[in-house]
Amino acid sequence: MTVPQRREHLIDTAIELFAEHGYHATGIDTILAKSGVSKKTLYRHFRSKDELILAALKKYDGLFRNGFMRQVEERAETPHDRLLAIFDVAAAWFEQNNFYGCMYINAIGEYSDPDTPIRQVCREFKSLMRRYIEDLCGEMGAADPASLAEELALLLEGAIVTAQVSQQKSHAAKIAKTAATALMAQAMTSKATASADAKQ
Repeated sequence: MTVPQRREHLIDTAIELFAEHGYHATGIDTILAKSGVSKKTLYRHFRSKDELILAALKKYDGLFRNGFMRQVEERAETPHDRLLAIFDVAAAWFEQNNFYGCMYINAIGEYSDPDTPIRQVCREFKSLMRRYIEDLCGEMGAADPASLAEELALLLEGAIVTAQVSQQKSHAAKIAKTAATALMAQAMTSKATASADAKQ
């Protein structure tokens, strides 16, 4: 295994363990045992556990978002239908055997200081996900894409947390989808009414 491969293997192992067991509960020795990498090699790539956590969160960001958006686009063609497909993709994610909630929500729960690099990475991830939703809202023609995106993103976050603590995992996504459908219809009705008033 090459040096870059060892680094990526460490990150992949850390992602798996952090997702399942949490950040504080997963010690360096556990990561070393699971990855088969020596402590010397680990510290050659990462000066601290926090650096490894940051690397894991950054890599998972690209993997998760790209995979999530690809699945949404495969399920639906129009912006309207893709917004609703977000909750179908979420439902499928919740039912996976390795679903342990959102790695970023979990990280924020374990790191209380708002100015830590770990929290900053989490905020960036959530901002990019909300921006994706906002872009779809704009493409759909919502009068206020930003506000609608905030509402839909909040529904998604609520569904994730509910699925994590509930045994009815996909049910949480279905409820969120129903609420999203109503919010989207209201947003489009409001736009149509405003447009009609403007013509009078």
